[in-house]
Amino acid sequence: MKREPPRLLREYRENVIPALVKKFNYKNPMQAPRLNTIAINVGVGEAIENAKILDSVMDGIASITGQRPAVTRAKRSISNFKIRQGQPIGCRVTLHGDRMYEFMDRLVSIALPRIRDFRGLDSGSFDHAGNFSVGIKEQMIFPEINPDKMMLVHGMDITFIITGKSAEENREMLRLMGVPFRKKD
Repeated sequence: MKREPPRLLREYRENVIPALVKKFNYKNPMQAPRLNTIAINVGVGEAIENAKILDSVMDGIASITGQRPAVTRAKRSISNFKIRQGQPIGCRVTLHGDRMYEFMDRLVSIALPRIRDFRGLDSGSFDHAGNFSVGIKEQMIFPEINPDKMMLVHGMDITFIITGKSAEENREMLRLMGVPFRKKD
């Protein structure tokens, strides 16, 4: 039995690609930018004193993304921060395929509107390769998180890795997919 693709993937195929082809005059629809990967990174400095905090954070990220995160370890010792080489200091998840589109759909349509005084994401957060990065201050904006079970309120960095040639094309693709960018005043 074949599963139906995620809502956002259908939206991308049916509406976003034709709009991008029309706007940027692509000769082939395969030239349109695609969402390749979503990378989520969480740094947990408090895990140095209490290892159970990292387990709590990993459980929260797993419930948000639907995928178990990998532990990130310190590359070198830093005495000022009491960090030893190889010590667990955070976690990360790399999403592909259906999970990636389902996470992006929940982020854009449910989580971001729950941020207090949210006016949109900064459209200048594209790097030289055209990838878009967002920093979220607290994970409580996701409805999957139970505040009573969380030991620590933490943030996360979310990076959208996109195949487009320029930041302008990638920005337009994300805008058409529902990412709320801040209006220029």
